[in-house]
Amino acid sequence: MDYKLELIVVPVADVDVSKAFYMDQCGFDLVVDHTAGDFRIVQLVPHGSSCAIAMMKTSPMEPGSLHGLHLVVTDIAAARAELVGRGVAIGEAFHYGIAGQPEPGVDENHVDYSTFMELKDPDGNTWLIQEVGYVAAAGA
Repeated sequence: MDYKLELIVVPVADVDVSKAFYMDQCGFDLVVDHTAGDFRIVQLVPHGSSCAIAMMKTSPMEPGSLHGLHLVVTDIAAARAELVGRGVAIGEAFHYGIAGQPEPGVDENHVDYSTFMELKDPDGNTWLIQEVGYVAAAGA
């Protein structure tokens, strides 16, 4: 039996502000924008992902309480440049050294799963963007 992660609810205070942030600044694609009475759900999907996010004001979680979601990219420096160019205030890249301590910058060997940067949405929900597949992509 396959289990596929399809949707993650992101609790937000203002759906329109969050929709603009994720679409205009982060480049996510709109899947659904549906209203029924007081209920509204907006689903967006990051480029290349099969899992969407659903921004909801009526979530049982408080806006800004979601932390630790990961987006994976093959080139973290290029991803950072793209996001900064779109006006996103994103953290600097960092990696974990041999002793497990965080160090500034991209891992010089581009080891999979070792380099990150943090992204916060307007409500304070946090994401980590992680580099995976750089070496394989460069060799292709």
